[in-house]
Amino acid sequence: MGGDHGPLSTIPAAIEAVSENPLLDLVLVGDQQVIEKHLLDHHALHHPQLTIRHASQQVLMTDKPSVALRSKRDSSMRVALDLVDNKTVEACVSAGNTGALIAMSHFVLKMLNGVERPALISALPTTAGSPVFMLDLGATVNCDSDTLFQFAVMGAVMAEEVEAIHQPKVALLNMGEEEIKGSDQIKRTSLLLSECADINYIGYIEGNDIFSGKADVIVCDGFVGNVALKTCEGVAKLIIKRLEHALKNSMSAHLFGWMIKPLLKSIGTGVNPDHYNGASLIGLRGIVVKSHGNATKDAFLSAIRQACREVERQVPVKIKDRLEHVLIEKA
Repeated sequence: MGGDHGPLSTIPAAIEAVSENPLLDLVLVGDQQVIEKHLLDHHALHHPQLTIRHASQQVLMTDKPSVALRSKRDSSMRVALDLVDNKTVEACVSAGNTGALIAMSHFVLKMLNGVERPALISALPTTAGSPVFMLDLGATVNCDSDTLFQFAVMGAVMAEEVEAIHQPKVALLNMGEEEIKGSDQIKRTSLLLSECADINYIGYIEGNDIFSGKADVIVCDGFVGNVALKTCEGVAKLIIKRLEHALKNSMSAHLFGWMIKPLLKSIGTGVNPDHYNGASLIGLRGIVVKSHGNATKDAFLSAIRQACREVERQVPVKIKDRLEHVLIEKA
């Protein structure tokens, strides 16, 4: 029910997701009458892979997390997380209020042993072809060195399990590559990572190298990560708009449009944030994927696919096992 478009994007995405994956069953949580109407509009009211779980409340984008946590226990968001907690489903995907989702997920699912704070992680495109995983993207604004160290371990597991990257290269996002640059907490985190044999730590990386492919995992606190991500998304949308404008108004583009249009479409697809939608809230005892609030059908579909990959690879279990091993070695 959440996000800017609600069922207008989530219902079509759900229908396409089950049509492309015969092993997938989706529980649509929210206002039953609204969901049934949208399913009927898409001729999918009685689809065998789609079931409805009614929830009488909805978390609004303007709701404070604390208020949503206390007073909206029958919201679609809370009910979906309860279904994960009681093992009725294996993952939750939401486009709703980010702060409320983080607070409710922390309360309902609890953290893995040894994890202090959750992190939002997402895969981003690179010039090298393989994606880079970046965290934290906004779940934990203020992070000490131990928290950033835990983020690095969890990010490495995501890269290994979701993208099958062997010994992923882990870097800290910093204002320069030199050892003397950065805050004390960054320097302390760098020391912790350099002493950890289980992490392939390559040092600092600057913002202009996020998409270079130099690193497979980039670690930062939630404030820096959120600003960096949204800046990158804005630049990507600018590029797409400029390409569309050039194609529409250039005389040469009119003459040779049939030749260059496929190339421009390919470029646009490669940088389109919709194709990388789906930030995972990791460190929890269950799988939660956060979609952009303004997600289109294709973007929300991408988030569902991300949840499926994490279920298939049992990511929380892999993170738990790796953290236990690393923390024992660290001690």
